[in-house]
Amino acid sequence: MPTSSELQTIELHGTQVAYRTAGDDGPVLLLIHGMAGSSDTWLRCIDDLARTHRVVAPDLVGHGASDKPRGDYSLGAQASMLRDLLVALGHDRATVVGQSLGGGIAMQFAYQYPERVERLVLVSAGGLGDDVAFVLRALTAPGVDLVLPLGFQSFMRTGVETVTGWFGHLGLKPSAATVEIWRSYTSLIDADTRRAFLHTLRSVVDVRGQRVSAADRLYLAAHVPTLVVWGDADPIIPVSHAHAAQELMPGSELVIMEGVGHFPHCERPREFADLVSDFVGRTDPAELDPGHLRTLIAAR
Repeated sequence: MPTSSELQTIELHGTQVAYRTAGDDGPVLLLIHGMAGSSDTWLRCIDDLARTHRVVAPDLVGHGASDKPRGDYSLGAQASMLRDLLVALGHDRATVVGQSLGGGIAMQFAYQYPERVERLVLVSAGGLGDDVAFVLRALTAPGVDLVLPLGFQSFMRTGVETVTGWFGHLGLKPSAATVEIWRSYTSLIDADTRRAFLHTLRSVVDVRGQRVSAADRLYLAAHVPTLVVWGDADPIIPVSHAHAAQELMPGSELVIMEGVGHFPHCERPREFADLVSDFVGRTDPAELDPGHLRTLIAAR
């Protein structure tokens, strides 16, 4: 079977979707990356997770090696694509793990397809409050489309690689968080990726902050085992959102990783993989039927 380093593609409704798989047996983990990211972000921990799970890690539409059509980049559209990907790969249900934007998509997935969700793992997740880094708010301002190409030129990728090589010769390595930030930045050198990024960003953020919130519907996940993982030094989405999420989901578990930023799965991959594997191993998968969902909604 393909290893975690091999990227595959599948056509869904005329759109090419790239994805990685790893592991033969065990519960299915669906790993959803963040804004301007790709499945590459999971490479530091995917092999550890694959020891006890069947892992599926896609490139969201508009990201990575997946197509970047002129289309719908909303949370709902991405959740629909992920449902279809799982179906196409023969998986009925999964524990859904989402980081940053992927966390918002994970919650949307659980809202749209509760019968397909066994557990939720929200990692530095969007969609839990207004606050978000200033740079993301600024990028939603009118006219940014016209000036943004000036900040993303092809020579910058070469420059970054050269500087990284210099540090390597000196025996220095950039931090995992720095690598992820630069990976996201250089992905936007591609014009199609940049356009998709702006469509995606504006679907969830405006100049005032995050404009999409799952807070009013999190009660529907009360019977879904949920793990919230956050770094206490997250510069993108404040750790206060993690505490707010736990309050809205009283049965959820919260792990705050000290000294960690926005990418816990990259900054401490082994610890992250152990957290997820332990959580899945000791919790029973959710079983939400339409009647139960109807009762929850009617009660509100």
